[in-house]
Amino acid sequence: MTHDDTAIEGPFEGLTPAEGLDLLRTGGITVEGRLTAASNATLYCTVSDGSRSAACVYKPVAGERPLWDFPDGTLAGREVAAHAVSEALGWAVVPPTVHRDGPFGEGMAQLWVHGDTTVDLVALSRETDNAALRRMAVFDAVINNSDRKIGHLLPTPQGHLYGCDHGVSFAEDYKLRTVLWQWQGSPLPDEAMAGLERLRDLMADPDSTVARELDRHLTGPEVYAVHARVDLLIGHRIHPYPAPDWPAVPWPPV
Repeated sequence: MTHDDTAIEGPFEGLTPAEGLDLLRTGGITVEGRLTAASNATLYCTVSDGSRSAACVYKPVAGERPLWDFPDGTLAGREVAAHAVSEALGWAVVPPTVHRDGPFGEGMAQLWVHGDTTVDLVALSRETDNAALRRMAVFDAVINNSDRKIGHLLPTPQGHLYGCDHGVSFAEDYKLRTVLWQWQGSPLPDEAMAGLERLRDLMADPDSTVARELDRHLTGPEVYAVHARVDLLIGHRIHPYPAPDWPAVPWPPV
């Protein structure tokens, strides 16, 4: 399934995702506040070019905490790489995201999703017949997401499902850690196979957006690992299992 910009424009204050990407790249960022629950510096901002404006999240590289298992200063770029993979799959799992300069230096800027606050996220995370949630599980397997929490699910009033916080992804070693294990070992649906094959073909084209973004923001071995994970998913045609020597669920799970 490819996404229709007009169908999911509501969460971005009247902007389509394409318009939102353009605004994120060219608009000025004004910091409005800080999301204090985040482990890294996460700033709630307005991005505006004089005629258009939208809420966004800005995560400066300077505000990233060092991690033992990821190179320093790379989390913002991994979020941009995750958006590129989402677009190549054709699923729009990740809100429009760019890497740019901002009030506190280089970092990631992502459109704020105005979500549906009436949805019970815990109940949503446990559903087994939700196609959008299942796409997210496949997406997480591709990017090797080590932190898919319940609170990172962003359902919209229009019925689309986004995910956020993909900075600790794309590790070379298998580190999938998620609350979405309900399909482990189950055959991948046809939609997932079509998306994975599309992603594989685009990654093979060095001029594609996803190939350029992966090369820009990941190490060589990490890019190779993305290709290997996609080939493995296509070859085995099943949802992956948890790693035997790695925590299966993030803590806290919410």
